[in-house]
Amino acid sequence: MNKEIEEFLELINPQPGYKVLDITTHVDELSQAIAQKLEPFESARLALARYEGEHIEFESKTELKIHDVPNFNTPFRSLPRDNDIVVIRDVFHQHTMKDRILKAIYTTLANTGDVIIMTKKGEATIEEHLEALDACEFRASNSIDIFKDYNLVVAKKMHMWGNGL
Repeated sequence: MNKEIEEFLELINPQPGYKVLDITTHVDELSQAIAQKLEPFESARLALARYEGEHIEFESKTELKIHDVPNFNTPFRSLPRDNDIVVIRDVFHQHTMKDRILKAIYTTLANTGDVIIMTKKGEATIEEHLEALDACEFRASNSIDIFKDYNLVVAKKMHMWGNGL
């Protein structure tokens, strides 16, 4: 596993029942690494919302839930307060309804859940992501420099803030 992925995995602190939603155009070694990090924890789950792109298949001891999303006009499916962390990779800047995607992420996150937006450098600016997160009531937004080729922005859904529970 490369150093960038190891550093990224430090953002994920699983426990029994922990649920991660990976919304991506490319299920890859990062998705596989997340699944492996969840393996030791009972009832942990990785949900994959796969937009059009290249996706690897992998086996995991962690429960995998897969939803194929047909295009960037369509939102992913998820239940309210069903995920502890949402990672959205190379989807947000391409989606036609960015506010709708962020509202869906806000809804699916448990209270104090985290969202991580990853976008290839040059595709969108960190400032655009920070402004969009703030407009949808995410708090503690920050950029983190982990990946050489990607911008990474993290934010938190705060209990009793903004859009409520």
